[in-house]
Amino acid sequence: MQVHHILKSKATDAVVTVKSGTSIGDVAKILTEKRIGTVVVSNDDETALGILSERDIVRELANRGASCLSDTVDSYMTSKLVTCSRNDDADHILTQMTEGRFRHMPVIEDGKLVGLITIGDVVKARLTELAMERNALEGMIMGH
Repeated sequence: MQVHHILKSKATDAVVTVKSGTSIGDVAKILTEKRIGTVVVSNDDETALGILSERDIVRELANRGASCLSDTVDSYMTSKLVTCSRNDDADHILTQMTEGRFRHMPVIEDGKLVGLITIGDVVKARLTELAMERNALEGMIMGH
């Protein structure tokens, strides 16, 4: 299975972005309101400058307390992004996410942000694929 199959199966392909300079407090509100785990930092909604997750925010809250909420995303975002393309293999992406211990990966095509996949998206797609394989094997065994 490839990344583009996963993107098609998602309820929405919209990626929530924030501009550099956005406060951590504002990002926390966005994450809560939209019930998501990360935002991509982009000033034009096409170029991914970084990524900031709820985990990044919690880590800073533990280290510095509530004062970090007035800081900007630029201070805490991961700017060395690990990305994929629509044609990348989902199993490879799952391995990268597991080994890198991150849960969100921007999908980039021709330098532009076209989607975001999560480890949950990849696991769900893989489980669906395994169920289809099981059903096909059962059908062959039963003579269907």
